[in-house]
Amino acid sequence: MRLILSALMVFAFTPPVMAQTPEAERTIMSTVVAEHDRHIDLLERIVNVNSGTLNLAGVTAVGEMVRAELDPLGFEVRWIDMAETGRAGHLIATHDGGGRNILLIGHLDTVFESDSPFQRFARDGSQATGPGVGDDKGGVVVIIAALRAMQAAGTLEGSNITIVLTGDEERPGSPLAVARRDLIAAGQVADYALEFEGLAIENGEEFGTIARRSSSSWTLTTGGRTGHSSGVFGDTLGYGAIYEMARILDTFRRELPEPNLTYNVGVIAGGTPAEIDAAGFRVQASGKTNIVAETAIARGDLRTLTPEQDARVRDRMAGIVDDHLAKTTAELVFAEDGYPPMAPTPGNTALLERLNAVNRDLGLPEMAPFDPARRGAADSGFVAADVDTLGGLGTAGSGAHAVGESIDLDSLVRQSQRAAVLIGRLSLGDR
Repeated sequence: MRLILSALMVFAFTPPVMAQTPEAERTIMSTVVAEHDRHIDLLERIVNVNSGTLNLAGVTAVGEMVRAELDPLGFEVRWIDMAETGRAGHLIATHDGGGRNILLIGHLDTVFESDSPFQRFARDGSQATGPGVGDDKGGVVVIIAALRAMQAAGTLEGSNITIVLTGDEERPGSPLAVARRDLIAAGQVADYALEFEGLAIENGEEFGTIARRSSSSWTLTTGGRTGHSSGVFGDTLGYGAIYEMARILDTFRRELPEPNLTYNVGVIAGGTPAEIDAAGFRVQASGKTNIVAETAIARGDLRTLTPEQDARVRDRMAGIVDDHLAKTTAELVFAEDGYPPMAPTPGNTALLERLNAVNRDLGLPEMAPFDPARRGAADSGFVAADVDTLGGLGTAGSGAHAVGESIDLDSLVRQSQRAAVLIGRLSLGDR
């Protein structure tokens, strides 16, 4: 805690040059420290309620626990039922203090369903493990801790804040347009958006997130004439479905590469016949060495940094697919449930500069932008086209989505302090 105490000393000599006073920010700092044990207890309680995306009752229960934290802070809290998408719903909370509107984004669900062996919170000193402890229940607690500190400092009253905590970030409901309708609407009226997924950290250095790549999937199906292999490559049978599939995928490999773009092939099958299940995860095929394959199927993903790159690459992929080998067919279909990119913009960069001003005043190192190719997609992508967005304001940890997922509990303090000061400065005024 030496860093936190030194930050308080910095504030003691900071001149009052902003609407959110240094005195208020000192109160924010000390309140977060004083309530640290409370926040760990809250984190333990919500982690111990399973909220795997498909555990609708569990997601709803965690939402109710969060509601109980926000109601006393003066938020109007609504639960948006998402039965039409096959999911539990989303929590939306608003606090209209008259300042600039700050949108805070996180999620209630985790990847750990009710049948996972990983179900309980465990603490070992400053480390804690548990399902969703960092992704994203730690981020949710950062939001709550920051808002409580703002209330103690008197800066919450005048702040204009909207919170959207989705209940299906890990496995979005369908149709996606309905599942993300309320989040998109909140982004369209916000002045700034802050996303509380995990903090980017490498070799002890913390980074800011001003960009994330998209995440979408595609299915490629090729067809060919089947018959005895003695006729392969000939005028009657042509090349068959597997050769057409190989041509397309190898051309993707050779011709598509560019910075910040990846396109993985995750599953593939070919034969006579070949098929894939409705979920798109399991394939089945049969065939003989002397039979030209009738069908081949592959599924993969596509990750791009900007909407422009995404559209351009999709067009190039479609062009490659359409250049068929003799006597073959091919169809490329992109899923409609993808996550859009959070493109790097001057506005996002400016938000990171605002955060770095907070870092300087708190005695924390400044944060460079993290490589977006190394960050996954997130709900922030759905608002980034409409509002300046900064991500990665949740806790520091490791092993997300795996048994043993962990966080550094000390990061809960500094992330809550950063967030509380930043939210206040953005909503009430800045230096």
